[in-house]
Amino acid sequence: MALSFVYVLPFAWLVTTSLQPDEERSKAPPAFIPAPAVVAKALDDATGHHVAYDPTVIHYVKGVTRVPVPLFFRNTLLVCMLTVIGTILSSALVAYGFSVLVWRGRDTIFYIMLATMMLPGQVTMIPVFLIWRQFGLIDTFAPLVIPAFLGSPFFIFLFRQFFLTIPRDLVEAARMDGASELRIWAGIVMPLSTPAIATVGLFAFLGAWNDFLGPLIYLADQSRYTLSLGLAMFRTQYGSEYGQMMAVATLMVIPIIVLFFFAQKTFIQGIKTSGMKM
Repeated sequence: MALSFVYVLPFAWLVTTSLQPDEERSKAPPAFIPAPAVVAKALDDATGHHVAYDPTVIHYVKGVTRVPVPLFFRNTLLVCMLTVIGTILSSALVAYGFSVLVWRGRDTIFYIMLATMMLPGQVTMIPVFLIWRQFGLIDTFAPLVIPAFLGSPFFIFLFRQFFLTIPRDLVEAARMDGASELRIWAGIVMPLSTPAIATVGLFAFLGAWNDFLGPLIYLADQSRYTLSLGLAMFRTQYGSEYGQMMAVATLMVIPIIVLFFFAQKTFIQGIKTSGMKM
């Protein structure tokens, strides 16, 4: 319980700062919770009268109007949805070949694929950037989305571990009925893998939503900025406006929290089941 409070504290401070008027936030000691008007009273040195500070949403209004947050939100949502779709389809299809199909050298190639996870992204950053530049796709969403359709070692591993828990009798029965491997994957294995799909989808969504380095490298036109890049731009231009900056940051965090609460049960089940079999 105490540890949970430690993790929640930064987010609580983020929200309360975004709701505090500038006058209340600058008080010493600072107030953690925006107090009601009947309690939060301070002496105005200029007029000598008592003034009340209520929670306010003015920072949200100003923050959204100073930078095109709806546009950044739409761009981020587009990148996230394409990333989730590409990650689930490609990683699940590769994992099917590593778990259900039997072929020579399967396990060896699987472990080689896992070994690529030890290669830092900074090592391939410049070569990959040069490749995208040769294709003329810099300042587009392609470098952020297309890699998701090529599979990810970590997500392939998660899918493989879950596929290994599916009874082989179902697959063999489908083969005896003449079903192709692609139909078995799409019609039997994937419908039974909802927890794994939810887990991979949530991880992929979080990675794309919070990605800052990718958009920073490949996007130059402000109309294509994602939320993470837009927040950095807001901090550069209006860094002294702490209330507005916290408001924009809160708007960026809230969708992730809502998504996790809706997918929490399935997410935990997928994590638990994916590690049952090697």
